[in-house]
Amino acid sequence: MTTIQVTRKAAVVADYDVVVCGGGPAGFIAAVAAAREGARTAIIEQYGFLGGMATTSFVTPLSVFTYNGKLVIGGIPWEFVNRLSELGGARIEHPLGNVAFEPELYKLMCQRMMQEAGVDMYLHSYLTDCILEGKRITHVIIENKNGAEAIAGKVFVDCTGDADLASIAGVPMQESNGAPLQPLSSYFLLGGVDTDTPMMQKAIHHNRQGENCHCLPVREKLLSLKDKLGIPEFGGPWFCTTLHPGCIAVNMTRTSGDATDNRDFTAAECRLREDAFKMARVLRENVEEFRNSYIIAIAVHGGIRETRRIKGIHTISGEEYLSAFEYPDSVSRGAHPIDIHRAGGAEQNITFLKEPAYVPYRALITPGYPNLLVAGRCLSADRTAFASLRVQASCMGTGQGAGVAAARCAAAGIPVQQEDTVSLRERLREIGAVI
Repeated sequence: MTTIQVTRKAAVVADYDVVVCGGGPAGFIAAVAAAREGARTAIIEQYGFLGGMATTSFVTPLSVFTYNGKLVIGGIPWEFVNRLSELGGARIEHPLGNVAFEPELYKLMCQRMMQEAGVDMYLHSYLTDCILEGKRITHVIIENKNGAEAIAGKVFVDCTGDADLASIAGVPMQESNGAPLQPLSSYFLLGGVDTDTPMMQKAIHHNRQGENCHCLPVREKLLSLKDKLGIPEFGGPWFCTTLHPGCIAVNMTRTSGDATDNRDFTAAECRLREDAFKMARVLRENVEEFRNSYIIAIAVHGGIRETRRIKGIHTISGEEYLSAFEYPDSVSRGAHPIDIHRAGGAEQNITFLKEPAYVPYRALITPGYPNLLVAGRCLSADRTAFASLRVQASCMGTGQGAGVAAARCAAAGIPVQQEDTVSLRERLREIGAVI
């Protein structure tokens, strides 16, 4: 491959205590948490709004906030959910605390909380590089309509989902050992659905602990027709209310693909878009509740289950996760099932937890990088534990832990590895975190 060398100047446009990269569930919570701790905070997001998989990809419901009758993810994430509910943009499904939401109001509540906290937002901005002194990050480089810009910071939090900043900085990643990535999916919104029948009422409300909430009658019908109709590979299907009459979010498309490879992801999203229209037609022609349905929208961004994860100081193992091992430096919890999807076929491997699991601070930091934390899908976990922790409520919980820790380390001028986790945990409890 022929290469060329490109040299560009980037204006240093600002200097912050904490810089959060990525405005998804982990990122916007991390930014609010850091700013509320008194840190001058910035957030960088490639789209013109926040929310990540929830708003770019319609990934719904947000799961799981409560388990065995107790709150699992508290503090700022739970505040966000309740404020969104008061705005008319969320429905909390008990007993699991799964949260159906309206995507546009979700975006609005994100930006309101960001503005209230005084976070500077760099939207429509794409992270392209970082500047290192040894293994300390001094600046991140972004591209937007202003050109190349540099943002300086004391502490950086990678909430990109794909560990983009950590990867650019050279942080070692978990090895796949040949295991295929979990498949990509594109949610789509359908209008004109008869959601009042008993089957659909059960399907669109995800409120049953210890049970896969896929729509079994539709699944069985699609499997019986798969060869005859040439139905593409699918999962579930899972249907969820969007809080609008007759409108649901549909999770059923799936394809293999690596979202960290531009060509692979492009091809995968093209397949998913074709499949969304095929699936919508199959539902319309074969399921009574869908006979008047139509596509309102297809996700702007394919739903990603798995890409890069850092090698942290500690890697959460499946054994630890399933046994609810309690770490001395726990900063968050997780209660979603171990949920491993396969790209080929309609199957998934699912294991329900007996008790909510724990996430240690050491899984959010890596050796040798003194001012970098991660949260959300970037964290250090094996494939089993990660298959639960990848969901949005868990990402919000780790975002809260990382945001508070980042602000404290920036204020104290210490490496993230030297954070006093006893004091950190005390502070997280004070703001409502369940740890």
